Amino acid sequence: MKKLLCAVILPLCLLLAACGQLNYSEINESSSEPSVSVEDLPEEPAKSEVVSQLENSSGGNIEAIISNNFPMLDSVSGEDGTANIYGTKLFKREELVSLMTELFPPEEVSKVEDNQQILIYPDHFVTFKPSEENGDVLLIEVASDAFVRNNYSPNYLNSFFTFLILNRMLDSANWGQRRMEQCRNSNCYGGYTTQNRGGLNTNRGMSTFRGGGPGSGK
Repeated sequence: MKKLLCAVILPLCLLLAACGQLNYSEINESSSEPSVSVEDLPEEPAKSEVVSQLENSSGGNIEAIISNNFPMLDSVSGEDGTANIYGTKLFKREELVSLMTELFPPEEVSKVEDNQQILIYPDHFVTFKPSEENGDVLLIEVASDAFVRNNYSPNYLNSFFTFLILNRMLDSANWGQRRMEQCRNSNCYGGYTTQNRGGLNTNRGMSTFRGGGPGSGK
């Protein structure tokens, strides 16, 4: 009887173990692949309509303003916080940065580095950059302060702002030094690309209509 039970149970255990290993492998493989393509960007309304809606936007939440006017492409989750990625074919970087700065004045405006620029608002860092996949698509990354504080590479941000500004904006006397030490032992996030997101988790969030982001309805 014992031999019979062993003959039944042993193959079952091996099967379950194999299934568990397969699932783990599949998760790892899928998480390493690009989650979106900018070619999937849905059709946008007329540029004049978007500009008009931005001009008539109210409230101080920059995430809600952007999510209500641009399609959401992706969401990056890291340690304590998220960064949501939006896209548009209607604006070039310099044009949209100028418009956003005029309508919704940020606390800090970075210099332009590698055709990228960052605006700092009270609770968010907003990065504008052309997509590597398609230069006609402008990516807009809206990262919460918590996400920036706990995931971003200090070397990456220091190419846009001094550490004095970053420490002040992130409410830390030594954020740059602390992150430098942490990044020696692990990969640190250096901004979103559709090819590589620095090992962080992503969740496809492509909306099929304008206003599909987290600020929809606000």
